[in-house]
Parts: sequence; structure tokens; C-alpha cells
Amino acid sequence: MIAQTVREFVTSHFYVPRPAELSDEQSLLDSGIVDSTGVFDLIAFLESHYGLKVKDEEMLPENLDSIAHIAAYVARKKT
Repeated sequence: MIAQTVREFVTSHFYVPRPAELSDEQSLLDSGIVDSTGVFDLIAFLESHYGLKVKDEEMLPENLDSIAHIAAYVARKKT
């Protein structure tokens, strides 16, 4: 499951005060879990783990700001 894999990456690579309380819809940027440089770490993970290329124009909150958005984005890219 994409969301679970992304959750595991986020909670192990970024400071998440209460991982069990992190919802799939919670904004990773607004909550301070991922900052602007962290977005690049997240993108590198997605590209290496899922074998996809994140284009510059796809680096949007609609694609990368929550676990749910990331999972949906990866699912779209893989089809």
C-alpha cells in the first residue's frame, strides 16, 4: 500500500512528534513535519522507490503536501 510506505518514510526520516496521530490528510508542510528542503528528500525517495520522475511542474501541494495526496499522486504516475 502506497500510503503506508510513504507514512513509514515520513515518520522515520522527519521529526513527527506523535506518529500515531498523523492523519493521511494532515498537511506535512503546514504542520512543520516537512520543510522546503525536506520536499526534495521526499521526492528523491518517491523517484528511487517507485521508479518515477517528479517533474518540476508537479511539485505542488496538491501532489506532495499530505500522505493521501502523495499516495494518490504516485498511483496516478504509475498507471
